[in-house]
Amino acid sequence: MSKDAVKEYYAAFGEREWTRLMNPDDGAVEFAVTCAHLAANLPKSGRILDIGGGPGRYTIWLAQRGYRVVLADLSPNLLAIARTKIADLKLTDQIESISEADACDLSSWPDASFDAVLSLGPFYHLPDPKERKLAASELVRVLRQGGVAFVAFMPRYSLLRRTLAIPDERHRVSDRVWVSRLLRDGVFENDISGRFTHAYGADPSQIAPFFEQHGLTTISLNAAEGVTTGLPNVLSGPEADDRSFSQTVLQLVMQTASDPSILGLANHLLYVGQKIAVRSPSNRA
Repeated sequence: MSKDAVKEYYAAFGEREWTRLMNPDDGAVEFAVTCAHLAANLPKSGRILDIGGGPGRYTIWLAQRGYRVVLADLSPNLLAIARTKIADLKLTDQIESISEADACDLSSWPDASFDAVLSLGPFYHLPDPKERKLAASELVRVLRQGGVAFVAFMPRYSLLRRTLAIPDERHRVSDRVWVSRLLRDGVFENDISGRFTHAYGADPSQIAPFFEQHGLTTISLNAAEGVTTGLPNVLSGPEADDRSFSQTVLQLVMQTASDPSILGLANHLLYVGQKIAVRSPSNRA
């Protein structure tokens, strides 16, 4: 399947994709955890590629902290939202460019162009192993030595859980071939038009070795929702108005984010890896 269905899906999302990461019932914990890992692992300054950055939520976070950012995405609709938000916040000078691009083809940028690369969405939609390898190779190619990569995944159990949770999609769990493809290969296809589709569900145990084969040293693999996975209202109840409570919850999430017993059932995973310079063997007499 082409990526047209993916573009179509995100075109329909529009403003919802912008608001999702601020919604306490949806992506607020994911955003907070991801930003915490960005803050802990990014260099103090530099040039960053946000590939698959959509409406620009992370691009804006980076720009507000003084980084120079290149934003790219498959969806022209989401990039249009990003342009408006960036202009409204008067951050245009921090953004080098906003352009359409595929994570599998970063040829617009030369080798070693960026101090960090964010890929917080593209790998959700790369069910073809060849495309995943290409995207990983391209990501590492444009990273400078010592640069850090932040890559998001959805585990395959999260896609199975999602299917069970949606009444008119539930019928697929009776299809043994469909379930087998998802659990064995991570391939997720949706037969309902306009829904989330053409997706890849990762096996958490394979993520670090995959990137290490492409030249990264693993820093961490994290469940973006940590112990709050499956608790969408944890930051939207009356206690959430208490800042200390919210901070306590986020600390618990960070403490549990890398627990192997949580990774497989997470909604989203965040891989952090670094491109380490390979030393040439010394010449000895």
